[in-house]
Amino acid sequence: MNDGNGLHIAINEVAPRDGLQMECAFVPTDDKVALIDALSALGYAKIEVTSFTSAKAIPALKDAEAVMQRIRRMPGVVYTALIPNGRGAERALACRTDEFNLVMSASETHNLANLRMTREQSFAQLAEVIALARGAGVPANVSLSCVFGCPMEGEVAAEDVMRWIDRLAAAGATGITLCDTTGMAYPTQVQALCARALQRFPGLPFTGHFHNTRAMGLVNTLAAIEAGIRQFDMSLGGIGGCPYAPGASGNVATEDVVHMLECMGYRTGLSVDALIDAASHLQQLLGHALPAQVSRAGHRLRRHAPPPSQPRAAA
Repeated sequence: MNDGNGLHIAINEVAPRDGLQMECAFVPTDDKVALIDALSALGYAKIEVTSFTSAKAIPALKDAEAVMQRIRRMPGVVYTALIPNGRGAERALACRTDEFNLVMSASETHNLANLRMTREQSFAQLAEVIALARGAGVPANVSLSCVFGCPMEGEVAAEDVMRWIDRLAAAGATGITLCDTTGMAYPTQVQALCARALQRFPGLPFTGHFHNTRAMGLVNTLAAIEAGIRQFDMSLGGIGGCPYAPGASGNVATEDVVHMLECMGYRTGLSVDALIDAASHLQQLLGHALPAQVSRAGHRLRRHAPPPSQPRAAA
């Protein structure tokens, strides 16, 4: 594994959407806005603010308009949101959303479970939203789910993944996120698929999105970097998951990944200490422990006082 040599890795924070959508208790709008405003000052490339889905589908994000309209926007940060359809796109445009994040799955079964549509139906809808975004001058990234495996179908053929990327790029997608939706990816698979995508579509920006379901999220991130991926989604505290993917636990934790990359000599523009502080605030906000490890253990060079000296036993 090569060291970072100062290479910059762009970090996208997805906790406000991908993370909070999985929480049982509704986080008040004021708290969401305060959280995003705090994250905006930390040095992220993007922050996924919310989802313009129906309140019935994701009640945790029923305040999408209010949150997107009220956040303080930091220059240089892209404020993106998940867009499910044309109506969601119109709502997002009215709130000055910087980028659309569209979703479909490389797996037919997962797409039916998650979106209640076939992949062809999803593609037709995405193509319409991409055209709407293009007309409004807004970039449209597509998060392609289950590219490293489906919990219902098993392996997903790499050639099928390439075919969908080809069609999405032809439809005008400005970027593709390769999503390990269920934490099924493993390093050699990640490196091979990412390298193949970058070679086949050299002009298309790719983002990596990994889950830590089987404790391989960090090493999969490194495998993607080795292949040439330079931008990644991750979630503060490791919160999140997929409600339609059995056994899928949280995203890789931002503080865990940034700590690893910093140790290896990569640059992210983020401070591990600031992320730990933000995770502590998020934990208080949610009222339960977070799965991330660095926010509990601290930086690897965190100092601890030595134990008190013990009196010597009598001879």
